[in-house]
Amino acid sequence: MKTNPITVLVLFGPTASGKTGILFELSAMKDIEVVSADSMQVYRGMDIGTAKPSAQERERLPHHLIDICDPSQQFSAGDFVRLADDACAQIASRGKLPVVSGGTGFYLKNFILGLSEAPPSNKEVREKLRMELSEKGSAFLMEELTVCDPVSAARIHINDEYRLLRALEVYRSCGMPLSSFEKNSQKKSDNGRHADFNFIVIGLSRPREELYKRINYRCAQMFEQGLPNEVSMLYEKGYTPDDPGLRAIGYREFFFIEQTDTDNKKKWKLSKDYNGVQSLAAQNSRRYAKRQITFFAGLPNVNWMEPQRNDAQTAEKIWELL
Repeated sequence: MKTNPITVLVLFGPTASGKTGILFELSAMKDIEVVSADSMQVYRGMDIGTAKPSAQERERLPHHLIDICDPSQQFSAGDFVRLADDACAQIASRGKLPVVSGGTGFYLKNFILGLSEAPPSNKEVREKLRMELSEKGSAFLMEELTVCDPVSAARIHINDEYRLLRALEVYRSCGMPLSSFEKNSQKKSDNGRHADFNFIVIGLSRPREELYKRINYRCAQMFEQGLPNEVSMLYEKGYTPDDPGLRAIGYREFFFIEQTDTDNKKKWKLSKDYNGVQSLAAQNSRRYAKRQITFFAGLPNVNWMEPQRNDAQTAEKIWELL
């Protein structure tokens, strides 16, 4: 017998838009559990810079897909969709409402619309790209991607070497841009990729100037809470921007390359210019928020909502929609 689809609330918005506070207010109205759609909250030891809910907050409101990887591990959109599917089913089985919430648009898009059917990895092409990256740098490869797949180039950060290489690998392997496979996936999803789920999608939208002020304030708070010490501890454990986790905004800005040895291996050092690092992190966060807003505009069936005067009122508005 076919079972009724599980209702899943998807709440998203750019960085510092106020998602966390709203979720806690919503939990006072309805029994919910949260599935984090934040690509950096999956990493252990990266708490302050990712605005991760504290252990006490997670005890009060359960969160899934947090602290499940070391910063050296790659976590893909495919990993997210698979684990988020399982988490939502488990939450619903307990009689609670699954809420998928975060700001990683690529994760959200693939979760709602379905994963793309891009070609499998081509080891030979990937190794050649790695050599080019080592010899010529990421800027050189990004120029190529901008020509052959401008859609992917617009959303991939130049320091995100994994996704940069993957996009070029797909194009060189089959002559088609990675973004074209995602379009095919969207068409396919219209036939019910997620037939087991009924999505209610809510996007938070704040005036740009207000959002930027919130971002600046949040960056300042992170430094007051001890972000430099957190980065130092990660560095002492051997993590650098060569690891996927430390490429995150708020972490990458602390590092600079002191030298490169004969094997092209980078020697990373930490900056002590905390004012400069904070300013750069805030700037990069604002730029990231701008890219998020552009990406979110392409998601279908979104109920756009401007936050109210406080989180409780916004949660009430969401509850009315539910």
